[in-house]
Amino acid sequence: MPTLVLIRHGQSAWNLENRFTGWWDVDLTAQGTGEARAAGRLMADKGLDFDVCFTSLQTRAIKTLNLALEEMQRLWLPVEKDWRLNERHYGGLTGLDKAETAAKHGDDQVKIWRRSFDIPPPPIEAGSPFDLSHDRRYAGITVPATESLKDTIARVLSYWEATIAPALCDGQRVLISAHGNSLRALVKHLSGIPDDAITHLEIPTGQPIVYQLDARLNEVERYYLSER
Repeated sequence: MPTLVLIRHGQSAWNLENRFTGWWDVDLTAQGTGEARAAGRLMADKGLDFDVCFTSLQTRAIKTLNLALEEMQRLWLPVEKDWRLNERHYGGLTGLDKAETAAKHGDDQVKIWRRSFDIPPPPIEAGSPFDLSHDRRYAGITVPATESLKDTIARVLSYWEATIAPALCDGQRVLISAHGNSLRALVKHLSGIPDDAITHLEIPTGQPIVYQLDARLNEVERYYLSER
């Protein structure tokens, strides 16, 4: 059976500060670095091994992957980075403190922006310090001004179908290091979770999720590695 492991990056600086992060590039905290290394040791201890790895273009996910692979003595594995595995773009909320935003706009409105399936936050304003439209890593890409979870799922699944699924069908063991919402997209797809339920799924940082899949890449079993 094809083996797929998903890991959300370790705690980031803006996770710690309770700020909307999205596409903005922040680093891991000391705790996040520890979570990434612990995940690598756990995967090695449980006998997991991989043939190919995928991650986003964001530092926190890339570092988490590298630290985990270092613990597994697998830094030599091929890694493909793609923007379609990036976190959801939080638009005009990027950089804002979540509690302060709720106090300003109301808990109900912020809950809609954060947890609705198809309603995006306000778009990022032109000239915002968090505008990444001229960032070199996104050359040739139309950087979104905002994204709903539905938008995020669409671009993640386009990459899944084009690149990741074929690797699994070819018998390769796959490790993906990404983000809360880009991984929600994959979990929703693989586990058949309804639109209204996926928004409530929390994916903890630094805890590998193991999928055993059938030949058609349908879920046979899913579990957090720490549970075994």
